[in-house]
Amino acid sequence: MVEYTLITGASGGIGECFARALAARKHNLVLVARSQDKLETLAGELRAAFKIQAEPVALDLSVPGAAATLAQLMSKRKLAIDLLVNNAGFGTPGEFWRSGLERLTEMVRLNVQTLMELTHLILPAMVERRRGAIINVSSTASFQPMPYSAVYAASKAFVTAFSLGLAEELRPYGVRVVTLCPGGTATNFFVAGQYGTVHFPGGLQGPEEVVRAALQALDRSGGLVIPRLLNKFGVFIQRFVPRALVLRATARMFRRR
Repeated sequence: MVEYTLITGASGGIGECFARALAARKHNLVLVARSQDKLETLAGELRAAFKIQAEPVALDLSVPGAAATLAQLMSKRKLAIDLLVNNAGFGTPGEFWRSGLERLTEMVRLNVQTLMELTHLILPAMVERRRGAIINVSSTASFQPMPYSAVYAASKAFVTAFSLGLAEELRPYGVRVVTLCPGGTATNFFVAGQYGTVHFPGGLQGPEEVVRAALQALDRSGGLVIPRLLNKFGVFIQRFVPRALVLRATARMFRRR
C-alpha cells in the first residue's frame, strides 16, 4: 500500500507551503480543502515538478461528519496515511455576542472537533505500524485568552493541550507529534482576511518560515514548536506578567477599529 501525507487546508497559506515542502521531500500527498479548482491546480503542479502522487479532495471539513467521510474515502482508495497535517482552521474577529452563532459553531467544529475526529480515525493504523507522525497547527493565541477573538483562542488552546498530551501517550509507539504554534503569519488569515491589518511586534512571519520550523522539529522527533524567537519570548514572559495586563494588551491589538 502506497503511503501518503494528508494535509487539510491545503489550498493556500501554511497548508500550501506544507504541500510544497513535503512534495520536495518526495511525499505523496492527499490535499484537502473546499476549493476543487485550487487543489487540482496545486496537485498538477506538484506532480509535474516532483514526480509524486497528489490526490486533491474537495471537502468542507466544518460540516458534521466530514472527518468520517474523509477517512472512509482514504480507506476506499487504499491510501495509507503516514503523516497527518491538521492545518485547516479559521477565526472570526469581533465581540462574541455580536458574532453569528452558526459561524462560531462552524469554527469550533473545524478547529476542534474535526481535528480530534480525524486524528482518532487515522491514528490507530500508525500505532499498529509503530511509526507515523501528526502535525497539529495551533497558534500562539492558545497560550492566553484573546478578547475579540475569544472562541478562536479557546479553540486553539484545545489544540495545544490535546496535541501535547497526545505526544506523550504516543511516545512508546514511535508516532511523533508536532504541536505547531505560529504567531501572526502572512497568509489570508491576516493579510486579506477578516482580521484585516493587525500590527505584530517584529511584523508577520512568512508561512515558509513556519513550515520550515515544523519540519525541523518533525525530523528531530516532534515537540512544541513556536517559530521565531520573539514569539517564544512573548509566550514565556506571559507567565510573569499579570493576566489583566496581558488581556488589555491583547484587546488593544485585536479590537476592530
